Amino acid sequence: PALVDRLAREQMPLTVCPQSNLRLAVVGDMSEHPIRQMLQSGLKATVNSDDPAYFGGYVNDNFNSLVDAVGLTGDEILGLVRNSFEASFLDQDSKSRRLAELAAAAES
Repeated sequence: PALVDRLAREQMPLTVCPQSNLRLAVVGDMSEHPIRQMLQSGLKATVNSDDPAYFGGYVNDNFNSLVDAVGLTGDEILGLVRNSFEASFLDQDSKSRRLAELAAAAES
């Protein structure tokens, strides 16, 4: 709990690779993936792919597997995408532009 509190407080980005987590037996079934708990704990989780040829998919495949298995809401998906932009190595102006585009797309 202390580590989770610290990671949430510091907004340390966490790279989450769901299909890799499944293949490496971090979770026994994708429906057990803790991504929702991570978000509810205030963690800056991002969805990524880890060696797509071996672990079975690119970023969209990882998102889709979570949506199908966990039933992520639109707001949760937007939060994960927002986290990805905020945690990226883009310069601040580029981040701001992308986040504004994301917000505009979410409103339409």
